[in-house]
Amino acid sequence: MKIAKKLLIATAVSGLLVTSVSADALVDKGKKIFETNTQGNCIACHAISGKTLDGPGSFGPQLTGLKYWDDQSLYDVIYDPSTTRSKITAMPAFGKGGWLTNDEIKAVVAFLKTIE
Repeated sequence: MKIAKKLLIATAVSGLLVTSVSADALVDKGKKIFETNTQGNCIACHAISGKTLDGPGSFGPQLTGLKYWDDQSLYDVIYDPSTTRSKITAMPAFGKGGWLTNDEIKAVVAFLKTIE
């Protein structure tokens, strides 16, 4: 019985570590997309509260408090901002326009969720 309990605990802990590493990798991927001019290039228009980035733009709003947004709302804004906000927006529809895949948008969302 003790061996089974220890095995169960070890399995649970290793699962948490894998999840944590996967989550960190997703955040890193999202940050890269955010900063890369051949992908999302979000940095061209947005500065981020509490983060030091090289060359943030000022055309779009400064991103702040995004850790409080739910994932689906952030995803929807990136996929097609005209369906979630004012119909008049300069932000491109990264998903609808085919610039980013669903997985890439999810990675950007994971990065945005780190913004306080």
